[in-house]
Amino acid sequence: MSTSEMFGNIPPHNKDAERAVIGATLIDQEAAPTALEFLRAKDFYVKAHSIIFTAVEYLSNSGEVIDLITMTEELKRTGMLESCGGVSYIASLTSDVPTTANIAFYAKIVSGLSIRRQLLKISNELIAKAYDESEDTQELLADAEKKIFDITDASSTTGSYMAASEIVKDAVDMIEKLYHSGGDYSGVPSGFPELDNHTSGFQNSEFIIIGARPSVGKTAFALTMASNIAVRKNIPVGFFTLEMSGKSLMQRLFSAEARIDSKKLRSGMLKHSDFTKLTEAAGRLYEAPLYIEDTPNIKLLDLRAKARRMKKNEDIKIIFIDYIGLIESDQKGNIPRHEQVAEISRSLKALARELDIPIVCLSQVGRQSEGKEPTLADLRESGSIEQDADVVMFIHKKRDTEKDIAEENKAVIDTDIILAKQRNGPIGTVRLGFVPRYTKFESLTREPQ
Repeated sequence: MSTSEMFGNIPPHNKDAERAVIGATLIDQEAAPTALEFLRAKDFYVKAHSIIFTAVEYLSNSGEVIDLITMTEELKRTGMLESCGGVSYIASLTSDVPTTANIAFYAKIVSGLSIRRQLLKISNELIAKAYDESEDTQELLADAEKKIFDITDASSTTGSYMAASEIVKDAVDMIEKLYHSGGDYSGVPSGFPELDNHTSGFQNSEFIIIGARPSVGKTAFALTMASNIAVRKNIPVGFFTLEMSGKSLMQRLFSAEARIDSKKLRSGMLKHSDFTKLTEAAGRLYEAPLYIEDTPNIKLLDLRAKARRMKKNEDIKIIFIDYIGLIESDQKGNIPRHEQVAEISRSLKALARELDIPIVCLSQVGRQSEGKEPTLADLRESGSIEQDADVVMFIHKKRDTEKDIAEENKAVIDTDIILAKQRNGPIGTVRLGFVPRYTKFESLTREPQ
């Protein structure tokens, strides 16, 4: 019994609409597909109706005709015929259907009332938890937000398909806009023409993975792109740094933006002229629409909540996450890490679609890739990252133990950015230059200063 029923309040429902929906599926073969666009068995308040609609789902998925005879046989097979009132009750449902043409209207009534019951259930649970002082406040908020958004996500998927005629005009308008803009990229530009020519920029709703071994330059690459986007293009950027603090991240940005040796910044051994460059760089970064979140080992729920807030309050156009291995799963108990990473990967892909922006996430690759070009099989902890990602790129510096010291002293280190997967574009390799002094990447066509 629900809390509402315990206190004498009957949860919202409409038995007549539920009967009409099921009755229509037994009369009209076109009714079931329409009902299934809006409803699942759990959406029915009356237990018997939920059981019968479970049979509707099964018969529809099996390609069977749905009528009184097939329904009766299916309920006999599952041993549920008597639990839902027997043949006489099922037959009576067809008499309550004024017209099957209104099936979508009846289904929306049932769906809407189901959402109200879910909201009541969540509210009661949250009230109980809010009185329990042992509950962590932030976890309580995150849990509330997740449950509400789960209902929103589930209800927004129904009836969402569009005819090609509805999409054609928007697609043509976009192509014309690109044509008249003189070749601007359709997505958020990384700031590296060599890369953007392959990707046309980072596309909305895409989940992008940047993989590399530790200390190869993942953070530097992500920061350089974030700076290019926010400082050069004035496009709002969200940056989740889970490994280093916001201050450390800003110190790197100062080094890259002011072109001051990062070692000098860390030691404070600066010349008078460096302060002029530092002040100018600080001014540019101060004005840039760059928003940094530096919660270490952030929980997936918190990350999603903060990302939604950034999108709503700052209208960010792209998110960078450094890195996926430091996100804590929401799963409870002793769950294998690869299953946790699979959940995180799926959730980030869903978040990119929900916010309709690209999400760029850094990931470590396995030790087996040491000394050779990494491949998709080298992504650590879960094959689901490869599956969920729309774009996977790897950073690869051809290193040799004898040349390591010399490489670090070079002004620019040639680095391959390997596009190993691109769902909607070509794969290939582009070459960029890594500047160790400033911990940043640059196009090789640009002369280092």
